[in-house]
Amino acid sequence: MPNTILVGAQWGDEGKGKIIDFLTDEADVVVRSQGGNNAGHTIVIEGEKYVLHLIPSGILRKSKTCVIGNGVVLDPVSLVGEIQGLQERGVKVGKNLLISDSAHLVLPYHRILDGLRESQKGGKKIGTTKRGIGPAYADKAFRTGLRTGDLLKPDLFAEKLTKRIKENNAVIKELGEKPLSPKEVVDESLAAGQILAPFITNTVVFLHEALAAKNSNMLFEGAQGTFLDIDHGTYPYVTSSNTTSGGACTGSGVPPNRIDHVMGVLKAYTTRVGEGPFPTEDADLSKRFHSMGREFGATTGRARRCGWFDAVSTKYSVMINGIDQLAITNLDGLDEAEWIKVCVGYRIGSKKLDFPPTDSEELALCKPVYIDMPGWRKSTENAREFSDLPQKARNYVKKIAGLVGANLSIVSIGPGREQTIRL
Repeated sequence: MPNTILVGAQWGDEGKGKIIDFLTDEADVVVRSQGGNNAGHTIVIEGEKYVLHLIPSGILRKSKTCVIGNGVVLDPVSLVGEIQGLQERGVKVGKNLLISDSAHLVLPYHRILDGLRESQKGGKKIGTTKRGIGPAYADKAFRTGLRTGDLLKPDLFAEKLTKRIKENNAVIKELGEKPLSPKEVVDESLAAGQILAPFITNTVVFLHEALAAKNSNMLFEGAQGTFLDIDHGTYPYVTSSNTTSGGACTGSGVPPNRIDHVMGVLKAYTTRVGEGPFPTEDADLSKRFHSMGREFGATTGRARRCGWFDAVSTKYSVMINGIDQLAITNLDGLDEAEWIKVCVGYRIGSKKLDFPPTDSEELALCKPVYIDMPGWRKSTENAREFSDLPQKARNYVKKIAGLVGANLSIVSIGPGREQTIRL
């Protein structure tokens, strides 16, 4: 498999973890390049469910190397818990996991500040997971953050962290929250650092050595989705990192000229978690999926907002990311639909738009222009070849691929590895 960036083409939760796991069979190295433990990738193997937050999904395949890149913000205590949880289930986590020494740390004061600032927004909440991701990226931009490499120097780390806790405690107290104990936080962080130390290295050097090796293929695992990108998403209802394909390069140290393909993962419909504009949102469709036990967040358990497929936003996503291959997931979610709506344009008053406005308030005013397609009213979950799908299901996925302008590569019709059709 050529070097491939995999990105979410919608608002996240597209099923990237499953597609990464499927593609990793052909890869040697899997790289996570942005985000933190606010992401949740769900993978089902032989009926057993795994939910990963920081560790790349390739960890569930033997003989693969997983890399947490410099663009990730990493909660050390959470990561230790994730590693130990996998090991307890018999998953090997050792020399097959590398952590960038330049990845920034998410610390307890980040989580507290995240929650406090979100609660103060009242009716204008963003919908953050309150995992401290935004404040950690803010410290990175302010150049006051601590990095994983600092954990390798315990005395200096303790000094730096104590200073940062005291500074942040002043803000925490001002906002009416109980201040942190510097000793407790330092001890907890150093204990986690001791466990993580063997994994921490200069991953840029490793990745370039792997690029130089013959037949070494890389897969870059994106977290969240295009419209949660800090620059290109529905700002301010976004995450704090670059979730688009360019972020995979800056977040790993692998240059753009070493990338061969960009695969966009999208659902056969559209969902989003959290606040913000969502033109094709449909209350009845949301109700239907929730009653089926579908569309609940892997990280927070929150019910996702659901809507019809939005070709307008996805076409824009294809443009921004340079997507040349599509993986369409959750097709089986539409098996019972008699008619399926597809958004092919937006309207604001009498004005028709072919691309989404960058202003969230303007986007919130957009009304979808739909075409209707007939449903197939048959189960697709046992299909193993594209020809096994009902003709109307094949027509549907071909139609939405044509509307967004990329080649259809994968169709997923369930959570299992075997429920994945490669075209």
